[in-house]
Amino acid sequence: MQAATYSVKETLRDGNRIEIRALKPTDRDELLGTMSRMSDESIRRRFFAPKRHFTEREIDYYLNVDFVDHVALVGVLNADGQTPIVGGCRYIVTEPGVAEIAFAVDDKHQGRGIGGLLMKHLAAIARESGLHQLTAEVLPSNAPMLAVFEKAALEATTRRVGDVVHVTLRLT
Repeated sequence: MQAATYSVKETLRDGNRIEIRALKPTDRDELLGTMSRMSDESIRRRFFAPKRHFTEREIDYYLNVDFVDHVALVGVLNADGQTPIVGGCRYIVTEPGVAEIAFAVDDKHQGRGIGGLLMKHLAAIARESGLHQLTAEVLPSNAPMLAVFEKAALEATTRRVGDVVHVTLRLT
């Protein structure tokens, strides 16, 4: 499985089809569009702060991943003749065998199973790449993301430190 060319079709809970695929540098406008469709609360859950604008350096960092130490997938929904990116996930290797993960799904498409599908495919790529552990920092109020991790069929440990829940998922 080549992470840089990864692409699979899945069926959502409501029967609609979604493509889970590797992020491409050409996804810039669509990715920024996804962020513009997210509520302040969804943005806060992803970035831990209200963030509506990104510097060119930040955009470059999020778009141009190496698919070795930084892997990013997007969920593309085929609806009404359009193919919008409705969510995404990524991992960034923080030490040998360990990567930190992050997810976002635009508000209109939350609750449809997209986060779980992104988790499934990101974990598969991570496992195949030799990673044995994924970590995440989640706001305690982000119950949907915590539920995605709980349902991921991976050994998970959580610990709350202040206003953050530290999640560790074992891939092996």
